[in-house]
Amino acid sequence: MKWLFLALALAAPSQAGLRFGCSTLSIQRLDPLVQPGVIPSAHLHQIIGGNMFNATMDPTGAFRDEANCTTCFFSQDFSNYWTAVLYFKARNGTYKRVPLYTNADLEGEKGGMTIYYTQQDFETNGNQSITAFKQGFRMTLGNPMANHSTTPGLRYTCLQTVMTRGREEYTLPAQPCPAGIMTVHHFPACWDGVNLDSPDHQSHMYDTGKGGFEVAGPCPASHPVRVPQLAYETLWNTTAFNDKSLWPEDGSQPFVWSTGDDIGYSTHGDYVFGWKGDALQQAMDSSCMFDACGDGKPLLSQSAADLNKCSIKNTVTEETEGWLTALPGH
Repeated sequence: MKWLFLALALAAPSQAGLRFGCSTLSIQRLDPLVQPGVIPSAHLHQIIGGNMFNATMDPTGAFRDEANCTTCFFSQDFSNYWTAVLYFKARNGTYKRVPLYTNADLEGEKGGMTIYYTQQDFETNGNQSITAFKQGFRMTLGNPMANHSTTPGLRYTCLQTVMTRGREEYTLPAQPCPAGIMTVHHFPACWDGVNLDSPDHQSHMYDTGKGGFEVAGPCPASHPVRVPQLAYETLWNTTAFNDKSLWPEDGSQPFVWSTGDDIGYSTHGDYVFGWKGDALQQAMDSSCMFDACGDGKPLLSQSAADLNKCSIKNTVTEETEGWLTALPGH
């Protein structure tokens, strides 16, 4: 992935895009998109965003009007974003959840993810009209049952430092990563313009991305509406497990997703749109960049202390953090 530091991005003219942190709202086995109403769902997720997240999530999107707090920097964003959870598997067969940490360019959030809504790239808003997602919109990326690589937008980066970015891989890194592992989820940015969802939560979208934050190709006639390029970055602090004497005796990498996948193809992301009013469209129509879009220019924002206060009570009560003899749900 091509990476531009925040300072460089802010120096360039004619920009329009959001990049912001969200703290962890909950870590539990719920999945209102793939397994609505199922308590508990098949595997563990890390969830960020608005506090109306639950096992069903009204498909009309009415939950956004009921939410009263969010773990995201922009206080009008009551969307929910979630991914699988990464574990370390010890030689004795027990599992330990890998802790999350916050992107170095962001301050104060607890765990969570870095979220992007970009229009073209990090340097310009381009010359296309960008249509914000509509109330009731939802989508997924990837397949928790995947056993081979089929989704271009899913990548891993073995971090050398907290600030550097390097070669992206399709599978979990085979070697210890000095500053942890970053998972990247780039969602499709072409919408059919009609369906807010689809049975597989993906067919209403089409991907013309070229990898990373490069300029995507034009949208096809079947999916003609360009929407914001949504992306998640999640930083897993694997440094406590970098001692190779802890790794399997055959030298294979020891990390496993909460899906049970130890290769990496099953990483996936889920999204339920929940921005208040037309706030996201206002942002897409502006020339602001990253957190400079806050403080009413045009979006409302909140302090890290305020967003960290937002929480929900877990519906599913089970041990997810200590040394476990099996992954939750397995």
